Amino acid sequence: MGQYQPGQLKRYNPDAIASYYRYRPWLTLGRLFKITWYFATFILGLKWDEWQNQEEQNKGKRASQLRNILTRLGPTFIKVGQALSTRPDLIRKDFLEELIKLQDQLPPFDNAIAYQIIETELGRSISDIYSELSPSPVAAASLGQVYRGRLISGEEVAVKVQRPNLRPILTLDLYIMRWAAGWLAPWLPLNLGHDLTLIVDEFGTKLFEEIDYLNEGRNAEKFAHNFRDHPEVKVPSIYWRFTASKVLTLEWINGFKLTDTKSIRAAGLDPEAIIRIGVTSGLQQLLEYGFFHADPHPGNLFAMPDGRMAYIDFGMMDQLEELTKETLVDALVHLVNKDYSDLALDFVKLGFLTPNTNIAPIIPALEAVLGNAIGKNVEDFNFKTITDQFSELMYEYPFRVPAKFALIIRSLVTQEGIALSLNPNFKIVEVSHPYVAKRLLTGESPQLRRRLLNVLFKDGRFQWQRLENLIAIARTDGNFDVLPTARMGLEFLLSDEGQFLRRQLVLALTEDDRLHTEEVQRLWFLVKDDLKPTRIFNVAIGLLTDLSRESVAAILPQATSLTFFDESAAKN
Repeated sequence: MGQYQPGQLKRYNPDAIASYYRYRPWLTLGRLFKITWYFATFILGLKWDEWQNQEEQNKGKRASQLRNILTRLGPTFIKVGQALSTRPDLIRKDFLEELIKLQDQLPPFDNAIAYQIIETELGRSISDIYSELSPSPVAAASLGQVYRGRLISGEEVAVKVQRPNLRPILTLDLYIMRWAAGWLAPWLPLNLGHDLTLIVDEFGTKLFEEIDYLNEGRNAEKFAHNFRDHPEVKVPSIYWRFTASKVLTLEWINGFKLTDTKSIRAAGLDPEAIIRIGVTSGLQQLLEYGFFHADPHPGNLFAMPDGRMAYIDFGMMDQLEELTKETLVDALVHLVNKDYSDLALDFVKLGFLTPNTNIAPIIPALEAVLGNAIGKNVEDFNFKTITDQFSELMYEYPFRVPAKFALIIRSLVTQEGIALSLNPNFKIVEVSHPYVAKRLLTGESPQLRRRLLNVLFKDGRFQWQRLENLIAIARTDGNFDVLPTARMGLEFLLSDEGQFLRRQLVLALTEDDRLHTEEVQRLWFLVKDDLKPTRIFNVAIGLLTDLSRESVAAILPQATSLTFFDESAAKN
């Protein structure tokens, strides 16, 4: 540990960082004084407003001042501001709105230094690798800058070069932040839910992952693999021979930023179609693959001339566990069905509330906030509205935002903001709810089939209206076909796994001592246009071919029961 140098640290290690700076106060005092001076003037400004009774009229001014301070303090603090913009449990609403505007654009560093970094990292001269390289960067951000070039072999590429001496800057700032967190945590009126130093460590870990360009290349390839069967999503290829820890060479993407509506329309593209690709692929990342792009700001998403949407910049990614993905589906279902008691339990499972939290007073609060936000129709749902109203709950109840969900919230709010810039009337549920309904109805996994059962049954009773709603909503998705779904449902019914559902359907059809022919008839009218006789015949033949004798036998007791009830009804 004693031999450690700040620039050598590949992964965030708070103990190693502390062991280096603890005995080198001359390295920390100047930076600490600068940070303290900036924030002291900010806090004094807040206090002055309080003494002068000008808090309300100066709210915007102070929020803007905070954003400017973070920008002046450089890369680490710009990233802190971006992270805080997704933390309603830490930052009050007026500051959140200003921090969302925080840009990580900085003046580019010297080209000669950038070229030297490329040659040192790749072990060869610029002219040996690139036949062309732009004389100045096409983009410069807090952690690096990007050049446009062409390989000797002819491929057009983007070359991402990290800022010089970045690791020493980040490690020093993280050391000061962690030290300050230990001292300040007891005095801060924040609803943190746990030790403030852990939040610094979560942030440091993600920041070190972001500045490792080899890790970013691996992330890009994993993301591309997940979307390999999705012709509407483009991921740039990585040129590994010309990539190292501080230099990343990847395929150049020709396209338009998603906020450039004029160019998108001029290219003959439909902004609405691009929105749908973005929202649907975002949901797939969260609910199917669990591996999601945590920084989808306008500079990282492009509409391509051929109608595809391209993702770039895979430095900030995260992975959700299977249980988390399943619970997210549960939470969406409970939200739409207005099951607020179950939704409160989902928040416990997801880590927003601790297991020992008394959820009884939280349930009506959730209903008040989410019920108003959603309104009478799911089409009125707006994710930004939800997060704004939720930020007020954070101060009244023991909510905290787990690190993964801070990234998810940032991702969703950003994507919705981009979509609203393309279409001011955009409602995220108009795209996302059909997708979730389709996922539940197609039930590709046992977990999803269990979720569907949870939706269709409440307190042991079959919810006919929910099934109708699911089918109606799923059919608004142009890619949803009810017939394969019906076949899959029948196969499930005839399987061992479907034994419980067979019993429950018999009970549902004969509930309250009557046959529920009305409900069945409504379902038939809902789907009959999709069920043409020739298609039904072909599917039936295929299904009969696939079914084993045991599968058919398994359903016979239920079929016999249904016949009995049918005959009884006829006699009555």
